[in-house]
Amino acid sequence: MFRKILIANRGEIALRVIRACREMGIRSVIAHSEADRDSLPVQMADERICIGPGASGKSYLNIPNIISAAIISNAEAIHPGYGFLSENTSFAQICQDVNITFIGPSAEVMSVMGDKVSARQAMIEAGLPTLPGTPVLRTLEEAKAAAAEIGFPLMLKAVAGGGGRGIRLINAPEEFERTFTVAQNEVREAFNDDGIYLERYVAKARHVEIQVLVDNYGHGVHLGERNCSCQRRNQKVLEESPTPILPRELCNEMGERAVRAVQKVGYRNAGTLEFLVDEKNRYYFMEMNTRLQVEHPVTELVTSLDLVKEQLRIAYGEHLQLRQEDIKLRGHAIECRITAEDADKDFRPQTGVIEKYLPPGGPGVRVDSHLYAGYEIPPHYDSLLAKLVVWAETRDEAIARMQRALEEYVIEGITTTIPFHQRLLKHEGFISGDTYTRFIQEESAALGIK
Repeated sequence: MFRKILIANRGEIALRVIRACREMGIRSVIAHSEADRDSLPVQMADERICIGPGASGKSYLNIPNIISAAIISNAEAIHPGYGFLSENTSFAQICQDVNITFIGPSAEVMSVMGDKVSARQAMIEAGLPTLPGTPVLRTLEEAKAAAAEIGFPLMLKAVAGGGGRGIRLINAPEEFERTFTVAQNEVREAFNDDGIYLERYVAKARHVEIQVLVDNYGHGVHLGERNCSCQRRNQKVLEESPTPILPRELCNEMGERAVRAVQKVGYRNAGTLEFLVDEKNRYYFMEMNTRLQVEHPVTELVTSLDLVKEQLRIAYGEHLQLRQEDIKLRGHAIECRITAEDADKDFRPQTGVIEKYLPPGGPGVRVDSHLYAGYEIPPHYDSLLAKLVVWAETRDEAIARMQRALEEYVIEGITTTIPFHQRLLKHEGFISGDTYTRFIQEESAALGIK
């Protein structure tokens, strides 16, 4: 096994990887910014190297500094976490060029599956259904022509990146020009790639994703599915596994087809295929995340597996010891993303110092967080503070447990989304399991969003 790995990330995911390394006897090196000098991952890693100032572009996106940190520390591998450079093909290729293992797929496969348009084409060739869509569009004129062919309403999406950026619903032709221009400017600034594509819109779509693991020898399994339909501005706020309402047979079929598809393109390590499921339970491949997902804990709780450890074993070259018949989903898990935002003020981002911190506990409760009393929230990064995850034998019990855990959770000094999640967990639509991608937006009044 690796003797030492470098973690090119921050916050709760960096801490998550450090803990897995420690249990496996692997030394961890954290590459951190000046703004994160006092963070919990920096305190808990075996070694630490500062790679630049607070701004992401000068630190967590600074490839030369991160590679230098890995070489100086004699790290054999780099775990990119999620976000930042986790789906950057150039970074994966440079790691390969300097003989450092990138814990993820190869640069060649990432270049195919990380680009949403080429991923769609690859999955069509692998036999997965997709919604009618376009090739990469870079001018307003060609986009207008493509939109007229697909028809309205339609979805506009960025070819590169993630996190909901560049995604827009366009209901009518008169909205198109302005929306296209704004979205293209947004993704050009965020991802240095102004590629856009269009896709037919599915009303009341459920967002369902399949977690896969594939070793370097082509053996793969899926670990069930996650329902990620509770979203705000195309950003997930709550995830659960297994998905309610959908037939078990349908989810199993999606999983089996997902594994065959990624095997066909030569995918390796952990990955997630995202699908839209319409009201008639027809499913369509949307995109693939070639990395660990933020919501991976719900899969861990219903399968009793450690996805980070599996990532490390696969990256080292070990054979995947799991067979599909070994994967049994037990119980129900729910994850709430606790962020530094004020839902009563249109989710305005918050910064400040954590004056008091008391995480919930008890049976079936897990908190993935880098917070502690006295920690100052830096202004440079994503607003995620913690992932509150619960497990119980049934979905009803899991909802009750999450409600109890949210009541116990104390974070003072800044405003968080804990009150919003408390309202969401009590909403009849959520309790029934009948959520879809625009559920929060359409129920904003009932959820107290202003």
